[in-house]
Amino acid sequence: MPLKTYGVLITRAVGVRREGAAETPHYQIHLTDDAGVHYRAAVNVLSQQRPADLLYLVDDDFRHPLTDRLTGLTSGWNTLPPGPGGPNLDFVRGNLFDPAKLRVLPADRPGPDNDLADLLDHYVQRAVDDPRVLLYLFGERWGPETGVKDKVFGFLPGNGVHDIHMNQGNSGRFTGDDGVWQDGGLLIRLPGDGGGQERWVGIFLAFQSQAWHTDDVTGHALPGVDTSRPAPGDQPVRIVAALVNPPGRAPEAEAVTLLNASPAPVDLTGWRLLNRIGQASPVPAGPLAAGVTLTVPLPDGARLGDNGGEITLLDAAGLKEHGVSYTAEQAAREGWWVVF
Repeated sequence: MPLKTYGVLITRAVGVRREGAAETPHYQIHLTDDAGVHYRAAVNVLSQQRPADLLYLVDDDFRHPLTDRLTGLTSGWNTLPPGPGGPNLDFVRGNLFDPAKLRVLPADRPGPDNDLADLLDHYVQRAVDDPRVLLYLFGERWGPETGVKDKVFGFLPGNGVHDIHMNQGNSGRFTGDDGVWQDGGLLIRLPGDGGGQERWVGIFLAFQSQAWHTDDVTGHALPGVDTSRPAPGDQPVRIVAALVNPPGRAPEAEAVTLLNASPAPVDLTGWRLLNRIGQASPVPAGPLAAGVTLTVPLPDGARLGDNGGEITLLDAAGLKEHGVSYTAEQAAREGWWVVF
């Protein structure tokens, strides 16, 4: 079954504690919201399953329609209903980042800037030093634990968020946590200093044992297929551009351009393009020659819209081949193609 209480905690950081391999281990963050409520975020830096070291990706300039979907949420804990309608994270379906860019990093190692705790310190300590910085922590809430002090920072009552990592495609005893649109993550909202624009940082963590092709209902690893994450450059057919704001009045002639980057033709029979909520448009059947592009009109089905969105390419077996996202800012210029 999926996580019991999924959502996002919007807070400020006031302290941290690094745990070594002999402890849990987690990177612990002490947080408070605008009402003065205290929380603890327990961020995994080591897996209980082999391989133990985690996968990570940091996007120092995170631009995704997700940040607009967070507008209007209040400081403190926000429960998010299941499904793609809100700002929920999904590493497989949400096109938050390219999984091929994930890297392995040890949990804790002597010396500076060489482990996962050092990486988290680099960003979270800035938030501790600057109360204008907001942290958005996605995961599962625990507490409030009436009459129980927090075991790390000692505030009362115990209260916090964990599972701040991918929460699908698990194996063994952890398959009970599987679900879709319930992945964890950490977004950091940095103020615009000196009249500049604010900036978002995205930090995403996953276990090496997790699968990257999962069931759309249960989040379990799909049986009988290769569920490993793609290697860099492994996706032969990719989405390279989209016309999401065509000139003229609605309904507009939206379109997506595909490229076969491989040295061999690829049969696109049965392939589909999806938007965030799962509306689909078919890709024209037949082979796409090596090095050739194909522009797919979207007369209906996978409507894109001008307020930001996600576009996913599925093959004939329903497996994800490629995915991209675009922001409202990218879609603002009428008649211009968004290039990925």
